[in-house]
Formats: sequence, C-alpha cells, structure tokens
Amino acid sequence: MIQKTPSLNQLVHELSRLPGIGPKTAQRLAYFVLRAPHEYAQSLRDALKGVKERIRECARCFSFTEEDDRICHFCKDSMRSDEVLCVVEDPSDIERVESSGVFKGRYHVLHGAISPLEGVSPSDLKIQALLDRLKPENGGTVREVILALDADLEGDTTVLYLAKILKDMSIKTSRIAHGVPIGGDIDYIDHRTLGRAIENRVQV
Repeated sequence: MIQKTPSLNQLVHELSRLPGIGPKTAQRLAYFVLRAPHEYAQSLRDALKGVKERIRECARCFSFTEEDDRICHFCKDSMRSDEVLCVVEDPSDIERVESSGVFKGRYHVLHGAISPLEGVSPSDLKIQALLDRLKPENGGTVREVILALDADLEGDTTVLYLAKILKDMSIKTSRIAHGVPIGGDIDYIDHRTLGRAIENRVQV
C-alpha cells in the first residue's frame, strides 16, 4: 500500500527524473533528505537555487561560468593556446579532458550531439557558433580542432558532419583515440572497442 505522504512522493518523483536515478534510488535519497537535519535540506535548497540563478553559459565556449562578464576561466587563461580547440558535447566533459593534464588549448561545447531519432539537428547545437569562431575574419587563429565526442552513434554522426565542414575550411581536424583502456584485459573488451583500438594502432 502506497503511503499517503504527498510531499515525500513528490520528492521521490522529482529525484527519479534525474539521469541515472531509478525509483528505488530516488526513494532512498528522499528518505535520506527526510531524516537529515533541517540545515541539510536548507543547504540543498540554497545550492539548487544558486546554480539556477548564478550560473550562465560562457559567451565564448558555452561551458558554464559564474563570472559577471560571462567569460569562463578557461577562456580567460592567458597561458592556454588559441591555436588548438577541443570540441566536447557537454560542459562536464571539459573536466574529464582537464584531468588528463595534457591539453592546454581552448574549448567549445556543443551541448549535445546530432541525433535524428531524437530530433536533434545541427541547428540545435552550438555548431554555427563554432564555425563563426573559426573564421579568420572573426579573429579566429585555430590551427587544429580536436573532436572529443562520445564513441556512440550520435558522436560518430556529429564527428562526420563536423569533419566534412572543417575540411572545407582547411583546418586540421582530429578525433581522440578510442580503444583498449590502460590496464584493460583484452578478454573482456567488446568487439567494437577492440576494432577501434586496431584502427587507432600506433607504431612501437
């Protein structure tokens, strides 16, 4: 029998709408919030309100920023190279690239990938903004574009679309390699990943 607790049921419903959160996990989280001190619920509410009110898209790369001038710290960093641009699907992908410690260029966030089945076309993404950013007449100095997109159907479709356009613009275009992870056992690698690894093999 479902408990007649509308407020709790509403919280479970809202939490279950989050990506990767199923009904059972949502219920556990809701009960955690319910049992937590009042101060925690207040802090959670303030944090949710804060990100919606203060965080905006960067006016240059479309990642997220809290700066008043809407320019993120990656775009402001004078130590980064303007000649290499890394294109990612989501702002969260920037942190993953940064964690590698090897990329010192600029970023551009598409906010998704082309997906005809879901009705997502190039015009729905920040692709035109990317092309405008690369034009020499707009001050573009990029020599290479690195496509750091997901290795799925949507990512592949977006890569093919961008590669064709960038080829016409005579800009060097590359894609991050996909294959067997460091420490991975080849016995447990799926055939698609193994195929990518063979295609992206390097000379030793």
